Amino acid sequence: MSDAAQPTAAEVRAAAEAVKTALDRHLAAVERRSGEDDPAVYEAFNQLAAAAEVYDELLYDRYDEVTPFEIPGTEDSLPPYAGPEEPNAISVLIRRDYAVAEPPRLLAQAQRVQAAEYGDVPGVGEDTAGTIHEALGVLFGEFEPDEIASRHKEFGLEEGDSTLWVTAAEEPAEPGEWLEAPFEGVDPQLVVCRFDVSAVFDDEDDGDDGDDEDPEEADALEDDLDLDEDLEPLDAADR
Repeated sequence: MSDAAQPTAAEVRAAAEAVKTALDRHLAAVERRSGEDDPAVYEAFNQLAAAAEVYDELLYDRYDEVTPFEIPGTEDSLPPYAGPEEPNAISVLIRRDYAVAEPPRLLAQAQRVQAAEYGDVPGVGEDTAGTIHEALGVLFGEFEPDEIASRHKEFGLEEGDSTLWVTAAEEPAEPGEWLEAPFEGVDPQLVVCRFDVSAVFDDEDDGDDGDDEDPEEADALEDDLDLDEDLEPLDAADR
């Protein structure tokens, strides 16, 4: 890099001050966190990571020095936001992955929903939750995705990775415009914020989840078709 293109000492100093400010904000957010997935902590983390990255680059360009900071995922990070400062509309893109950990529990819960929906009406709603495919259709048709996320264990599901992106737009999309391909055509520069949840981020996870059920209990559950004592009560009308 030529001398003319090098950042000034004042720019490096300003970047260092920005890191200090971001550190204070991150600590304050952690101290006030309202839960494991507090969005304020994620936002403060991202701001600190961005400030540290800028400082590291300017320090190297000006003084040929580096910092000990290692920012996770910088190679795959989103580009700087380039959307409207005050967007008139937003889109929220969410993906959640689950494993079907307890098929009998999933089937039993779907059958309970069907029983609550149709009661004892002969021939109505019968055999519509007899397979995993049908049971998933019943449950996701009855409950909101957020409720399933919060109660996934009741439905025999095990959480996998999840991600949430908030993107900005000048105007709302036309009705039906994106329904055929909801996740295509997302401009990374319009992503206002992004929150990822994955087991790979858990440094303490060595593959042994303390919340996992005992394998013997899981086997017993598979063999027991009468799950009434294991299942939490479901109120299909309360959703």
